[in-house]
Amino acid sequence: MKFILKLLVSALAVWLTCWFLDNVTCSPWYYSLVVAIVLGIINMIIKPIVKLFTLPINLLTLGLFSLVINGLMVMLCAHFVDGFTIAGTSLSALGTAIIFSVVLSIINWLLHKLVD
Repeated sequence: MKFILKLLVSALAVWLTCWFLDNVTCSPWYYSLVVAIVLGIINMIIKPIVKLFTLPINLLTLGLFSLVINGLMVMLCAHFVDGFTIAGTSLSALGTAIIFSVVLSIINWLLHKLVD
């Protein structure tokens, strides 16, 4: 039961983040649940492998490269989920994806604090 509640809170966070940012769309609204699931799977399986391979760069940038990795994971999710799009050219889309990941993290943290 707690897993389902956390999943719904994460989906709400995705929907709110899409609502706040202009260049990110998640349409129809229930695709935010799919985005939350796919992003969770990507962060669980692919992200640790990417972080391991980019460890030297991450150490040189004092961990700031993690923001780029998070943005790339969001762009990968947008590639897999049809209703989730990030508008712009490749570089501006990466910037939007980085902003999306930061805003999503903040909203997700706030909503989970409210629920717990």
